[in-house]
Formats: sequence, C-alpha cells, structure tokens
Amino acid sequence: MPAGPASRLFALGGLAASGLGHVVKESARQMSRGQKPDLASLLFDETNGLRMADQLARMRGAAMKVGQILSMDSGDILPPAFTQALSRLQQEAHIMPRDQLERVLRGAWGDDWRQHFVRFDLTPFAAASIGQVHRAQLKSGEVLAIKVQFPNVTKTIDSDVANIAGLLKLLGVAQKVKDLPDLIETARVQLHEEADYLREAAHMARYADALSDDQTFVVPRTHAPLLRPNILPMDFVEGEPVETLTHAPTATRNQVMETLFGLVLRELFDLRLMQTDPNFANFKWRPQTGQVVLLDFGATRTVPETTVEAYRTLMQAGLNEDREGLIVGLSEIGAVNEAVLTAHRARLNAMLDIMIQHLRRPLLDLADRHFVPLIREKAHEIAMDQTTWQSPPADTLFVQRKLSGMALLGVRMRATIPLRAMVAQAIA
Repeated sequence: MPAGPASRLFALGGLAASGLGHVVKESARQMSRGQKPDLASLLFDETNGLRMADQLARMRGAAMKVGQILSMDSGDILPPAFTQALSRLQQEAHIMPRDQLERVLRGAWGDDWRQHFVRFDLTPFAAASIGQVHRAQLKSGEVLAIKVQFPNVTKTIDSDVANIAGLLKLLGVAQKVKDLPDLIETARVQLHEEADYLREAAHMARYADALSDDQTFVVPRTHAPLLRPNILPMDFVEGEPVETLTHAPTATRNQVMETLFGLVLRELFDLRLMQTDPNFANFKWRPQTGQVVLLDFGATRTVPETTVEAYRTLMQAGLNEDREGLIVGLSEIGAVNEAVLTAHRARLNAMLDIMIQHLRRPLLDLADRHFVPLIREKAHEIAMDQTTWQSPPADTLFVQRKLSGMALLGVRMRATIPLRAMVAQAIA
C-alpha cells in the first residue's frame, strides 16, 4: 500500500492518466465509425469504473473512502454502470500479505499470539478502507470477528488529505470557499479518529447499551482482553449484506428501511450520537429474525445541541409546509447563507416548493426521483455563482452524510416509508 504523499499522488495520477487514455482510445474508435463521441459517458463508463475500483482498493485509506461515497450514488449524478462497478469498494480492498499480517499480530499480541485461539483464519472474510476482518475461535468456544488495521494507514490519511488540499488550492477553490481549510482539517482529524480502534470500541459499547431495549438491532460486543489500538476483536454476528434486500418482498424492504431511518432520527434527537458513515457494508440483515446488524462505529460523533435544534426547526417547518420556516432552518444548519438569500431567493423558493410537494404524501416512495432533475435545474445557477460559495459547518455535513446515505440506500431498496409520521414522532 503506497503511504507517502508523493507515492499516493503518483498512484492517483496514474489512475487519471489511464482513464483519460481509455476515453481517447474509445473516442477515436467511435469517430472512425462516423459517430460523435460522448466524452462524459466514456469517462464514467463501466470500464473506467472497474479500473478506478481496482486502483482505489489497492490504495485503501481515505482515497478508497472517496470511491465508496461515489459508489452510493443512485444514478442522479453518475451513470449507473459506473457506480455499479465502484460498488465492490463497499466491502472489498486488497488484503495484507500473509507475512505482513503475522508481523502485525505479533506486534499486538506477542510471538505466542496463537495461544489465544483454537482457530484463526489468516484469510480475511472482509477488507475495507482501513482494515481487514478475520474470523477466529477462542479456546472458550466463542467466535470472534477480528478487525486488523492496515499498517501505515494513518500516513495514507495525511497523504490523501494533503493531496486533496493541494488540488483544491491549485484549482482556486480553497480561496473561494469560506472555511474550507478548516473543514479539510476536520475531515483529517475524523479519519484519524476512525483509525483509533480503542475509540471505536468505546462507541460500540455505547450503542450496544443505548439500543439494548430494542431487539430490532444487533450490536457486537468487544472482547476487551485482545483489544489494541490497531486490532478490534468483537462478536462474530451472522448476517446478509443489506443490498441482498433488493430481492426481498416489498414489505420486508419497507420494514428494514423504516427501521434504519428510525435509527437515524433516534441518533439525532435522542442519543445525540451518530455513526456518520453510511457505507452500505456497515449494515447487515438477518432474514430469519428480521434484525439489522450494525457494524463499524469508527465515524461516530457527538451531535451538538445547536445542530440538533437546528434540524428540529428545519423538520418542523417541513411538516408545516412552511417555506419561510424552512429557510430559517436551512440557515441555522448552514446550508444556505445570506448571499444565496439575497441573490437567488426566487430559485430557492422554487426548489423548496418542489420539495414540499414531493414530501407531503403520508407514504414516501424513496425510489421516486422525478424531483431530482427539477431541483438540479433550479440549483445550477446558484452552484455556478462563486460569490455564494461557503462550506456548511462540519457537524451539519456529517449529519447530512448519514441522512443522504440512508436516502440512497432507500432508493436502492425501492422502499416506501411513512416519513412524515416518523419525523413528527422523533421531534415531538
């Protein structure tokens, strides 16, 4: 795994070069047939999606997390074939060589580390951006899932963030967006926190305790004696990838998505604690019991009281179909600023009217995306106006990351949920 800024920048540069080479080659082929090439469709086609997935899986770290976020798009921004090719990043990364894994385990547990187990599968059953997961059995008979962090992953975080910051500075974006450097630093700190398995174990325990009254959820428990900053041993919990629900009956898909949306609302308004990474691989489904398994608590954050109340204002205005109240709420969470209100009030009003119309029905069909091109058309002029560019607060962006991720999962599930009633109950 490349770790330094130069090596990771070189890897990203090679990915860009190969992608552009594919575009040039296919454009020439189409032109020889008398066709006019569509450069955008060629750049984001399945071939380039597979190439990007393979390279990001090799790089792992923060770069792979970007690919995971892109893979969650429901076709509103990127072509479905491209995001489908990237979807392998939800659960797949290149794994550590066997000798490197042995060194990591010896460094954590000592040369006699095998004494703890009657079985330890050296081939991981899952690998993601920061670590890979092995199945093991203790002498007591207890079966564990043991997450082992890739060596040098903290160096890759700093490298990727430095490369992103340098690119934004080169493009002039950093100078035009207020507080963007602070936001990038917040992201860097958050990624380092995700790499701290002691912190993740503590948040996993908090969730297990907080949700102990709800048998709908299953949260693994940590095996403390083997816990290390770079190794997280936990209960091995059987479950199917949540994406397999796409083939489940409609009632089942609706129930699971209602459960997950309900959890997000409870995180925001009750727990004031949110696992902000909506990667689909963080959720599993148990067909036999209907339970949802929650995994990976590295991106857990406390939600400040001011952010909670701002979302309460926003959602109450939505329930009331109050456009002026929505503008107040959007201002409080930092989604719109005074420059937008001054220069683009009519467009903003039109966008809100579209959303009010879409969200007023008692049962919301999450797969109904007819409003997206209407919103995009209204938002284009605002997005192009550089005088209005401003980064929302980091706390808002982390909450929005989770809300948007759940919405995209709902689209993938083609689910229908009673969102208005759920929100009304959550903010009451």
